[in-house]
Amino acid sequence: MTVPIDVETATLLAATFKGLGDSTRLRLLSILLKGETCVSDLAEKTSISQSAVSHQLRILRNLGFVSTRRDGKNIFYAIDDNHIEGLYTLAIEHIDHLDK
Repeated sequence: MTVPIDVETATLLAATFKGLGDSTRLRLLSILLKGETCVSDLAEKTSISQSAVSHQLRILRNLGFVSTRRDGKNIFYAIDDNHIEGLYTLAIEHIDHLDK
């Protein structure tokens, strides 16, 4: 049984859903769930400009969804919170349930 949440919790929950509420960010997360990836590879795999990918990754990083690692000139991104995979998987399962 769920209980009513306070304003602060509701605000943080809304920010989490907002972070997951963008198709570009979801596409990036789907790739990052398979492993660490650099910006140029993410841009290539999604056919989105590197600057647009970087912008979306900055949002995901600010939310604590991803972390970075620098290797020379390349910055690699990885999922930084194991809850993200669970939320992503649950949303996919929900979509599958709606299709039936």
